[in-house]
Amino acid sequence: MDGTRQRRRGDTRRRIQDVALELFAEQGYEKTSLREIAERLDVTKAALYYHFKTKEEILVSIFEDLTQPIEDLIDWGRSRPHTLETKQEIIRRYADTLAEAAPLFRFMHDNQASVRDLRIGESFKARVHSLRDIIVDPDADLVDQVRCASAIFTLHAGMFLLQDVGDDPEERHKAVLEVATDLVTQAHRGARSS
Repeated sequence: MDGTRQRRRGDTRRRIQDVALELFAEQGYEKTSLREIAERLDVTKAALYYHFKTKEEILVSIFEDLTQPIEDLIDWGRSRPHTLETKQEIIRRYADTLAEAAPLFRFMHDNQASVRDLRIGESFKARVHSLRDIIVDPDADLVDQVRCASAIFTLHAGMFLLQDVGDDPEERHKAVLEVATDLVTQAHRGARSS
């Protein structure tokens, strides 16, 4: 397949993902049909089937594409020394990844019941646990383990629970990142002083 044709096919796939995620967010996953996705794209259902056979295939492809940076971050974190700098960098990169994939994570938050029944729910949970395991010191006491888990959930809270706090999204992002970084820093120091 030549490069131009392959790129057009990739663009179509991306358009399908974008429109599907938009509809899933507007109407909910369960209430969105493949027919509606095809109509919004102004293509036939057969054209949509060429790329994806089911809604779940579309959602899984969106999830895999947008969360690949989390997998990359996990691989990077596992290859690095267990230093405070590594942990802080993981928190910073994870915050950026969440921000870049915000529509997907908002959809997952708003459609928790549907997501729980799909394989992406377990996959995301496993990735979050992997991140937690990288930033928790092996000899950390329970309080410091909770601090590390709380750092990750602080980033999640910044995305979902704090959307209406403050006027400047950039300032909110910085504040959330500062709190998450402080939690990891406290946990690291706690593990070192034990």
